Amino acid sequence: MKKEVVVQENPKSPESEMFRNLRTNIQFMNADSEKKVMIVTSTVPGEGKSYVTANLAAAFAQIDKKVLIIDADMRKGRQYAIFNLRPRPGISNYLSGVVDQIFKDKKDDIKNYIQETEIKNLYLITAGSVPPNPSELLVSNKMKKIIDTLSEIFDIIIFDVPPCLVVTDALILARLVDFSIIVAAQNYTKMEELNKAKASIENVGGKVAGVVLNKVQMQYKTYTNSYYYGEKLTNFKPKQRK
Repeated sequence: MKKEVVVQENPKSPESEMFRNLRTNIQFMNADSEKKVMIVTSTVPGEGKSYVTANLAAAFAQIDKKVLIIDADMRKGRQYAIFNLRPRPGISNYLSGVVDQIFKDKKDDIKNYIQETEIKNLYLITAGSVPPNPSELLVSNKMKKIIDTLSEIFDIIIFDVPPCLVVTDALILARLVDFSIIVAAQNYTKMEELNKAKASIENVGGKVAGVVLNKVQMQYKTYTNSYYYGEKLTNFKPKQRK
């Protein structure tokens, strides 16, 4: 497992505390509901959505929640590398039915694609083989059935999905999950792109729960004020990327 899972590798670090704060905010947001399925996306590549996904999932696992990451970035999925697990078969293989011969007898049960990580209570379904048509796979009837089936097994399900201004994958899944989180990067994310991402998700019927501001340079004494998460984006003003 790579050191970027900081909540596990360095639990006393400022970064780990911020992920625990994010976890708490999500718990308060869901205090009176059964919402448990979310996507983590970004506006464009390079903002750290996979890093945030892995650490948020690990933070939930540490409080005895049974957590599943589904790496739905079928073009450039990297959760398998973060957790040092086999890359295939994964979600693309299940949706397409294309698997290695050795896995043929198990291909029709999504539970067979779940891998256990080194972190207690944390599991992963990798992105799998790179398909020619990721978006088309996500709109299949199988996707909704996956969520329904796995929601009976796990307390929290987090989809790591591609940037929503690059491909439509995030928008397809945003309609099927309870809420979406957008990852932005300090000195990189453009405000107009962030607003466009939020509007795109809402236009397809998804709910944006908030924004995680990533890659913030901070001192230890001030780190608690360097993390934004909330239900509104009106106070979020990142510097412009040139």
